Amino acid sequence: MYHSWNMNPKVGKQYAQYFSERYQELPKPNHSMIAYGNGRSYGDVCLNGGGTLILTKRLNHFIEFDLATGLLRCESGVLLKDILDVVASRGWFLPVVPGTQFVTVGGAIANDVHGKNHHSHGSFGRHVVSLELLRSDGERLVCSPVSNREWFEATIGGMGLTGLITWAEIQLMPIQSTFMNTLSQRFESLNDYWKLMEQAKSKWMYNVAWIDCLAKGRELGRGVLTSAEHTVKPMRSVKYKEKGITFPIMPPMSLVNKASLKLFNSLYFHLPRPTQVVPLHYVPYFFPLDSIYHWNRMYGKKGFFQYQCVIPSQHEKSAVEALLKTISDYGLGSFLAVLKSFSNIPAAGLMSFPREGATLALDFPNNGRKTLALFKELDQIVRQAHGALYPAKDARMPIDMFTAGYPALDEFQRYIDPRFSSSFWRRVTR
Repeated sequence: MYHSWNMNPKVGKQYAQYFSERYQELPKPNHSMIAYGNGRSYGDVCLNGGGTLILTKRLNHFIEFDLATGLLRCESGVLLKDILDVVASRGWFLPVVPGTQFVTVGGAIANDVHGKNHHSHGSFGRHVVSLELLRSDGERLVCSPVSNREWFEATIGGMGLTGLITWAEIQLMPIQSTFMNTLSQRFESLNDYWKLMEQAKSKWMYNVAWIDCLAKGRELGRGVLTSAEHTVKPMRSVKYKEKGITFPIMPPMSLVNKASLKLFNSLYFHLPRPTQVVPLHYVPYFFPLDSIYHWNRMYGKKGFFQYQCVIPSQHEKSAVEALLKTISDYGLGSFLAVLKSFSNIPAAGLMSFPREGATLALDFPNNGRKTLALFKELDQIVRQAHGALYPAKDARMPIDMFTAGYPALDEFQRYIDPRFSSSFWRRVTR
């Protein structure tokens, strides 16, 4: 059984086939196919009900790494964790990382993932130097900003629909230590957040805010902004010992509810924090939830939704306030509520999600109709603000929102491989 990380939505029967050698040809099933890496997408962008999943986890080899320049070529099934484990102690780092290191390179490109530093480094795709795209007719295209550029831009953020990425070259960035300088600052309201974030963007490479989305009134939007940068002063190399725990069972119902959220959010907001800069290894800073294996199980058998939107900068303050007020009024808060800023760095791909403005991401237990009713109201706020939803985090986006949020859709469709499709794609283009 192959599913996405949030175990929602459920799709029909899927046929799985391993792709083990980058030189081999694609299978020729009687139905559509889509690549499936490590299954860390949310929703059905990596699923293919009634079709074939091309499993890429065996494409996990490094091909070439230039220690002097930081240019890495690897197969598309390599995890970001595998890369960081090799290069971080040697003075190099991925310029952009999402909230988990258990993402494949192919998945990071196909969804053009972003991190806490979009305001300084843009999205993952901007650091891809070249890639090989294998089409279902056997054609192999080496794509880059200068060679097969149109295919390159369609594939970055292209949701795996242009063909199979077999390998990619990534330009890493130099670092002097595996440690980060971090600073956490509590803010009492959404207005305080905007002021604090504006200051932080000019001082820190990485910025992300946790929001208490159950807060109301004058405390609406209160939270904690965490900023970080790679330490400049070299520190002795320390091998980080991950102390992971496993969420042991799949409960019949979600353990995330209004009572548990209210308690968690209050405790987390009032947690004592150092007022000065604190050194921290990169793993717990970038990937705090990776230390809880199978944390998605806490939402129970019905799984959960993630709602991630981007709001253009001219509407971000009023729209984010409206979104948080609506969520608070419904009482369906999220303990994983993240607010970040995107800069005006141009999109890497035709269908890339990041664009200038604010992005809000929240996880919600799947409570059926009540959750879907909330999303309808949130959709309306995003529509009015001319925002967009993130396909990689979606399980129920209305067709009109997908069309409005991605103006290059018609151009993109020219590059789709005729044998590639996904449950997501059929759902939003039928």
